[in-house]
Amino acid sequence: MTDIPQALDGLIAGYVSGSLPPPVQVLVEAHLELSPRNHRWASDLEAVAGSFLDGMEPVAVPARDRKLEQIFASSADPVPGPELAGFPPVPAARDDSGLPASLLRYVGRPLADVPWKTRLPGIREWRIGSDDGFVTSLFCLRAGHGLPPHTHRGTEMTLVLHGGFTDTTGHYGVGDVSIADDQIDHRPRADDDGDCIGFVVSNASLRLTGRLGRLLAPFLPD
Repeated sequence: MTDIPQALDGLIAGYVSGSLPPPVQVLVEAHLELSPRNHRWASDLEAVAGSFLDGMEPVAVPARDRKLEQIFASSADPVPGPELAGFPPVPAARDDSGLPASLLRYVGRPLADVPWKTRLPGIREWRIGSDDGFVTSLFCLRAGHGLPPHTHRGTEMTLVLHGGFTDTTGHYGVGDVSIADDQIDHRPRADDDGDCIGFVVSNASLRLTGRLGRLLAPFLPD
């Protein structure tokens, strides 16, 4: 079974180094906005990376002054990237958009404008699109409802934005990240006291398991 805390530590390390695929980078940045628990780990990794850069021998840049002039004269907006000046804790997506700032930039619309589609009773989804080999989506699981039992043909990362859910690996609340793969067969169920909304990044489809899953599979929309 996947060691989720260790896997998340690896994702944060990739985030700090800027080596993650764009949708995974967004998921980790939104996690750091919502959950203060891993700020120290991310800051420590930044400090280590800074020390490593300080110890490197400088390399001459041809036509340095001309290139600097071109950069400063450019009117293009900077590409959003990881903030390397620390990660101030942000309450659980309570602004008007209903989303953390990094995810709002990626999605391009507030939660109230999401065009949900019903997948099964009590389960709504908005398929955002495909990006660098990953499918991204938002889901809304009605309070007390669960997904059919399933496993995964690849890796699925889920960031909880509102509410919470429980599966065989534990309970996940706002800011938590669930990581599931082909070693995990689970049935996430939303908490009874409110709907669960999350952001999902996956590089492969899920596979329904159990008798109910096999019966439902032919009727599920793509």
